[in-house]
This record gives sequence, structure tokens and C-alpha cells, in this order.
Amino acid sequence: MRFAFIAKHRGIWPVAWLCEALDVSRSGFHAWLSRKPSQRSLEDEEIGAKVRASFIGSARTYGARRVWRDVLAEGIDCGLHRIERLMRAQALRARPRRRGLPKDDGQRSTIAPNTLDREFSADRPNQRWIADFTYVWTAEGWLYVAAVIDLFSRRVVGWSMQAEMTAQLVTDALVMAIWRRGKPDALLHHSDQGSQYASEQFQKLMADNGVACSMSRSGNVWDNAAMESFFSSLKTERIRGKVYRTRNEARADVFDYIERFYNAVRRHSTIGYVSPMEFERKVGLA
Repeated sequence: MRFAFIAKHRGIWPVAWLCEALDVSRSGFHAWLSRKPSQRSLEDEEIGAKVRASFIGSARTYGARRVWRDVLAEGIDCGLHRIERLMRAQALRARPRRRGLPKDDGQRSTIAPNTLDREFSADRPNQRWIADFTYVWTAEGWLYVAAVIDLFSRRVVGWSMQAEMTAQLVTDALVMAIWRRGKPDALLHHSDQGSQYASEQFQKLMADNGVACSMSRSGNVWDNAAMESFFSSLKTERIRGKVYRTRNEARADVFDYIERFYNAVRRHSTIGYVSPMEFERKVGLA
């Protein structure tokens, strides 16, 4: 490490000064310079390049575990600790998640019981869907983003984006999900108690398609924690730090995140560090 420091800074200070300060010999340093790199160093250089490619490819959002899975997928056998070391050496650090406080939507009347009961998994596709919406600031004002996720694969199967927070926003997201997945059989749909999900328009759509309704308890954000996790990823990995001039610009970026990154590429820890689409392909769904 001392020789490497000297090599890095010898253009700034004389080698003799650096060697004396670090208590090493000049002959030892020059011998180190002419020494061929070890096999492990060569491997570190090769793996390090793939580590950086994975990290940059995730828009600087992947931590060591997801990067490790990318490297393994390329047929390179290495341990997680090595990936962590190589990421530290290149100063590759994923963006930290911001923990938000639970928010009370003000609703006090229970429209449907919490049938899901925080069971954020499913044995088959189209068994349990979760839904919610969030908001994105643009120079033109708020853009509201609604999404529906299949808990079997964690794939976003339906989404909608509008300038207003209406029942049509969440209805359109569910319509897309049903169009994509086909008319469901024995499906449970879980959301919060917001007026959009309690609206006659939305409830009629569910009834017409035989979808059972489940709702979080009032003010309890953890009853839909898996959906909160998705929106946290969207904001942390894509939206944070950006300034959208128009709603259309924000729409395009959110679409890109959902369809080109989250569904198709992003490795998800709850399904074995593969993407939702890859998980569905493995079980013959897509």
C-alpha cells in the first residue's frame, strides 16, 4: 500500500521524500515498480471493470450484493467480500435510502378489511396484487404516479400517470394490469383507504372482474410496506436530485425506470436477486 501511494503521488513530491516519510527504501520502491503484477492483481483488475460496469449500469444504485449477482451471472466465480473490497477501492457507493415518516391519509372509515395482513408473497401469479400512488414534482406542477405490483414476481403489472389525483388515476393502473395479465381468478387487491380506491368507479371495476378488496388499516403505512419499498426505490434510484421541466419529461423518465430498468433488469432480493421479468421467465410465465 505504501509503494502504491508513492507511485500515485510521485508527480507531486520527490520519490526520495516520500520513501523517507513512509520509511521504505528507494531501491525497494523501484523493484516494486518493475515487478510483474500478481495473478490476483490481474484478476482484481478484470473483475473490478465488471464491478464498475454493473454499478454504472444500475445508474449508481446497486450495492455490493446486486453487483455480485451481476458478476456471477457473467460466469465469474468470486466472493461477496471481494466485490465489497473492489467497490471500496473504486469509491463506488450506492445512493442511500431516505426513510420517510408514516403518513396518515386522514381516512377513518374502513371500506374493506385488511385481508392481506402483511403477507407480501404469493404462490402463483395473479394471486395477490398491491397498489398505491405517489407524486413527482415538475416545473409544471405535480405528476401523480399510480402502480400495481404482483407480489408473486414483484413486477409492476400496471401503472398510470396524471396531473390530478383522481379515481381515474388508480382505475387506469388497474385496467392496465388486467389487460396485461388477463381476467384474474381469485385475485386479492390490496391498497390503502384513500378515496380514490374507495370510489364507486374503482370498486365497480374490481367487482366486474371478480377481484376481492383488501385495505390497510387507517394510518398504518406498514400494512402496504412492499408498495412503499417500490416507491422508495423509484425516488432514490431515479427521481432524487432531478429537476423535470415538464410533466411529459417526468412521465418518460418514470416509464423508463419501470419498464426498462425495474421490471426488466433490476435484481430483487426477495426473488433470488433476479429481475421480475427473469423470475417470470424461469417459471414459464413470460
